[in-house]
Amino acid sequence: MDTSALMMPVECDVRVFDELDRLLESVAFVTPATVIEELDSLATGAGEEATAASVGRDLAERCRVVETDASYADDALVELADRGDCDYVVTNDGPLKDRVLGRDVRVIGLRGRNKLTITQP
Repeated sequence: MDTSALMMPVECDVRVFDELDRLLESVAFVTPATVIEELDSLATGAGEEATAASVGRDLAERCRVVETDASYADDALVELADRGDCDYVVTNDGPLKDRVLGRDVRVIGLRGRNKLTITQP
């Protein structure tokens, strides 16, 4: 789970975990520690982005937080993909989607207004 995915409920009106349950049977959710740090930083601001980050931080409690060598959230997700530590990356970030697909890992992202879909590499 990346930052944009955890912020989808506020920013895109997507019930992200309900959608993931619809797409996937049984899955363990993980997020890099750098995503948690990014959400914490964004949540200190004001406005919709800060609200979305605060909600995302609460939703991240459903995820196992994993450490990586990367200091940037997107790089951490790519590292997990490179290591084979994830079957999917959930993101609404186009450049990250391209990087992950280039590593033969499926991406789950927004399709239409409030549905998620799986993109194959």
